[in-house]
Amino acid sequence: MRASRAQRAANRALVSRIAVPLVVLLAMARSLPSLADAPQEVHGSGDAYAARGVALAWGILHGADEASTQVVLRIAADPQVYPLVAAVARNPFSGKERGLQPPTSTSAPVELRVPRALYAEFPRTELRFYGSQAALAAATPALVVFYLGVPDTTPELMTEANLEAYLADRISRARAAGGTKP
Repeated sequence: MRASRAQRAANRALVSRIAVPLVVLLAMARSLPSLADAPQEVHGSGDAYAARGVALAWGILHGADEASTQVVLRIAADPQVYPLVAAVARNPFSGKERGLQPPTSTSAPVELRVPRALYAEFPRTELRFYGSQAALAAATPALVVFYLGVPDTTPELMTEANLEAYLADRISRARAAGGTKP
């Protein structure tokens, strides 16, 4: 039994109502960046963090007064995985941002020293790990580890020697616990 002319016209109208939006959605989906291009964002919670290719530890070097007390963050990354790291401090309420560390090679450990008082205005610390120079140029980090404030478990140390020993040991223990290579 043949469909009537009116029925065929109704079928074509139905197909076009479905097909046209579907084609538009597919075209839009292809133009969106893939999830693989989006950086992995991890909320750091303790005074140490370790994952594939990166380990870090926090310490506080007590100064003579609050103004001279420094928060110290040591970053040890595998340059084959993350050859570059940058750090920024952000105020999540105002949107203001302040650079803490310009993009730096990870061929040696990177150490940030920040006055503790800065965290009152800029409580969010973002560590941006880049997989290549091209990723840096495109401002697309492969990994972002962020903290809201200084971790509560961060110890306050009185001397540079104690700080050095603590950070080296803490990174080593974090790597061992996280199953990452030294």
